[in-house]
Amino acid sequence: MRLLAVTAATLALASAAAAAPPRAGLFVPGASLGGLRIGMTKAQVQAAWGPAYGVCRGCADLTWYFNYRPFHPEGAGVVFRRGHVVAVFTHWAPAGWHTPGRITIGDPSAVVAQRYHALPPTTCGSYTVVNVVRLNLINAFYVVNDKIWGFGLTTGRVAPCLP
Repeated sequence: MRLLAVTAATLALASAAAAAPPRAGLFVPGASLGGLRIGMTKAQVQAAWGPAYGVCRGCADLTWYFNYRPFHPEGAGVVFRRGHVVAVFTHWAPAGWHTPGRITIGDPSAVVAQRYHALPPTTCGSYTVVNVVRLNLINAFYVVNDKIWGFGLTTGRVAPCLP
């Protein structure tokens, strides 16, 4: 009986540990970011990343922030419209995130143009966004001081600048 209780507790902890934004997430342009895809429901996002998120109070659309540590902005965010994901992005340059082609946070921004057919950059205050259209989705590479600061995946109906 004690073994059963320990096993159940271990599984519960493993499940909770798995339900969070990845520490070294994968951005697959045209497909997913950290395992999340455009069109997922709120329940699917919670199943993947868990219920530990903050809600943006000043955002036009419902936006959840999944921070690695409470009250520290590093992590990822998800934007919803009509209950479905329309954008997912990293924020504050979380280390370890990368593409299958090994573009990583912190790389020089020039690598985006070297590997993809990028649109001209969009200025968003203190940073720029280099967008790549692929498979009817916008793949955003956020740039600060000529270094990749983050990744994003959006529909064409979402503004390129982060909320």
